[in-house]
Amino acid sequence: MLTLLLQESAETLPSLAAEEEPVEKTLSLFDLLMSGGLPGQIIIVVLFVLLFVAIYIYFERLFAIKAASDMDSNFMNQIKDHIANGNLESAKVLCAQQNSPVSRLTAKGISRIGSPLEDINTAIENSGRLEVYRLEKNVSVLATIAGAGPMIGFLGTVIGMVLAFHQLATSSGQAEMGNLAEGIYTAMTTTVAGLIVGIVAYIGYNHLVVRTDKVVHQMEATAVDFLDLLNEPA
Repeated sequence: MLTLLLQESAETLPSLAAEEEPVEKTLSLFDLLMSGGLPGQIIIVVLFVLLFVAIYIYFERLFAIKAASDMDSNFMNQIKDHIANGNLESAKVLCAQQNSPVSRLTAKGISRIGSPLEDINTAIENSGRLEVYRLEKNVSVLATIAGAGPMIGFLGTVIGMVLAFHQLATSSGQAEMGNLAEGIYTAMTTTVAGLIVGIVAYIGYNHLVVRTDKVVHQMEATAVDFLDLLNEPA
């Protein structure tokens, strides 16, 4: 009889242990972002929109700047040959075929040949400002997102902490952890999301600035070469 009871106890203990074993819960990234309540969800959606806009502007400007920097290495030599031979129309056609900031600057200079050198220089400088403006189109929006993203995330942090303390205040210090967790989730997830948006936009902005500067330097070098060409003795 005693042996039978011991056997039954041995069989029951493993089953009880299995029943009492805690089940590990997994939390997806989406659930984590959406677990901060309505205020947190609104801020997360705003940050996702800003992230999408930042990525779109970055790649749109990157491809535009890359296209602007592509130029035939023999372009200026051909321009010099045409101008030396007095064939200005062929030089203009060549500039139109290239259709880049450098070629448009050169075309502006060619169209002013015969005017005083100072007027030609002024025309090239004005055209260069327009080309730089085109290259930097919407890049300032990327800089704004780089600064606004973390600030919006910190706004979510403040809102989350206000919600958590409100729960404590309205429950006379007896608030359940589940109620406090919503405010804390809002504080933490919005901060992380805001920093991610800010970092992505900041890196993208600085990369575009570097690429734009290279094109601007290329335009300046071409303008100098063109003016030197006009200064050469016939």
